[in-house]
Amino acid sequence: MVSAVVSVVSVAVSAVASRDLILGGQKSGKSRRAEQLASQWLLASPTHRAVLIATAQAGNDAEMAQRIARHRCDRALRVPALQTVEEPLALAAAIECQALPGTLVVVDCLPLWLSNCMFPRLPLETHVASSDSVAVAIQQLLAAVDAVSGRGARLVLVSNEIGLGVIPLGVEVRAFVDALGLLHQELAARCERVTLMVAGLPVAVKGPSL
Repeated sequence: MVSAVVSVVSVAVSAVASRDLILGGQKSGKSRRAEQLASQWLLASPTHRAVLIATAQAGNDAEMAQRIARHRCDRALRVPALQTVEEPLALAAAIECQALPGTLVVVDCLPLWLSNCMFPRLPLETHVASSDSVAVAIQQLLAAVDAVSGRGARLVLVSNEIGLGVIPLGVEVRAFVDALGLLHQELAARCERVTLMVAGLPVAVKGPSL
């Protein structure tokens, strides 16, 4: 009986890579898979904790505010022990703060964080951030991702794969699509596992599949 319990715990722990990148389209099952990994991590040991860093900010968007509230409620029902920290901009610092030994950190999601960096919300105006400031933020994020495995923590990054469609109109949108694609490449090189979600099904891109 003891060996069976140990085996189950080992499988649950190994199911979560040290650094995991989950990509997919809208409503492809990305967040649900991240929640499943968090549940497995929490079940593996009573000393484990899991934290979700949410990057969305509603601003004056009523529909987005409703969406954020709905996601909070859904997460609370599906994974009650999953803590939530809301951080739309200082993502690297949030990862460094939460990536403690025995902790699984879920970031959901990267496109919203990148759009917050590139298109800051300011009173009465909207402007595009300088390329230098965005580059610094990205380098800080990559450094935080690099440091996770040495701290005894696990990291799950959730992001939208938006580069498979037509080239968008507008220089700002094209710059965003390019920046996100390049960020995905940097993160995929660092993560032990990369998964593409398609219609709720995980497709292994890199590393072991579940």
